[in-house]
Amino acid sequence: MPMINAALVESFDEPPHFRSIPAPEAAPGQEVVDVLAVGVHPATRGIAAGKHYTSPKELPAPAGADAVVRRADGSLGYVMVLGAGSLAERIVIDPATVIPLPDGANPALLAATMNPALSSWCALRTRADFRAGQSVLVHGATGNAGSMAVKVAKHLGAERVIAAGRNRTRLDGLTSEGADDIVQLTPDQDATAAALAGAAAEVDVVLDYVWGPPTELAMRAVLEARTQHTRPLDWVQVGGMGGDSITLSGHALRSNAFRILGSGFGQVDMQVIQRELTELAAAVAAGGMAVRPHPFPLDQVEAAWAHKDAPGERTVILL
Repeated sequence: MPMINAALVESFDEPPHFRSIPAPEAAPGQEVVDVLAVGVHPATRGIAAGKHYTSPKELPAPAGADAVVRRADGSLGYVMVLGAGSLAERIVIDPATVIPLPDGANPALLAATMNPALSSWCALRTRADFRAGQSVLVHGATGNAGSMAVKVAKHLGAERVIAAGRNRTRLDGLTSEGADDIVQLTPDQDATAAALAGAAAEVDVVLDYVWGPPTELAMRAVLEARTQHTRPLDWVQVGGMGGDSITLSGHALRSNAFRILGSGFGQVDMQVIQRELTELAAAVAAGGMAVRPHPFPLDQVEAAWAHKDAPGERTVILL
C-alpha cells in the first residue's frame, strides 16, 4: 500500500505529529491533489485542539483547515477543508470547491494571507451594505485578521479606516498600512469610550473581531456619539476574542438605524463565497495585500505549532 507523510492529531492535548498514512484514493466525483502549503491559523489550531465546531469526532485525524494545492493539470488552487484535514502530502477534494489561483502565485504567501483576509473581504462584500467612499472601524485591528481588515477595507475603496486595538506599537504601524486614525483600547473604559466616540461616531461599517464586554462599551460609545441617528450603521461580528456574547439595550436598536450582522460561512451561498474568494486570491497574488509567511517543513510540525507569530506574520507549513 503506498504511503504518504502527514501531520496527525492524535490527542487534543498535544500538537499534531509527523506520521506516515495510506495515500488517499479518489471516489467518483473527487480528485487527488498535491498539497504545497498550509497555513497554521487560529482556526487551524482550534480545530486541532478540539475547540472548534469542525474539530474531528474521531482521532487520529489529519490537521489543517485549508491548503494551496497543485492539481493534476499543473494548475494551482486554494481549498478549504474544515473538518477534513489538509496537512498531508496529498488529499482528496471536491473539484467544484477549488478556488483557482493565478499562474506563478506564491503558495506560501497565499497560504499565509487567504485565511486572515477572507473574513473582512467577505464581510464587506457579502454582508455589510458597504460601498466605496464609506468609512470603516476595525474593532480588534492588531491581530493578523484585524490588521488585514484595514488593508482590505482600503483596497475595496474605504475613504476612511479607523483601527482600534490594544497593542499601541502595532496600531502605530497600521498608519502606514492604510489606517487613517487609531484608537487604543485600554483598561480605562472612560478614556477608551471617549476615544472611540471621537474617532468613529460617524462610521458606516464596523468589523468586530472582539465582541464580549469590549464590544458593549464600543457600541455604547459609537451610538451615543452619532449626530445622525438615521444614518445606517452595519456592525458585523467577525470574531470573538473578547467573549462569545454581549448584552445590548433594545433602546440602542430602536433609536438608531443600526444593524448587527454575523459574517461566516453559514449566511452566504457557497457559490457567492467561491466567486469572492477567487477575486480575493487574484488581489493577494497581485501584491495588493499580504501576510508574511514563516515557513516550516512538514516534519517540523510540532515546532510550527509551538511558534508564536509576530505581528503581520503567519506560520506556514510547506510540503
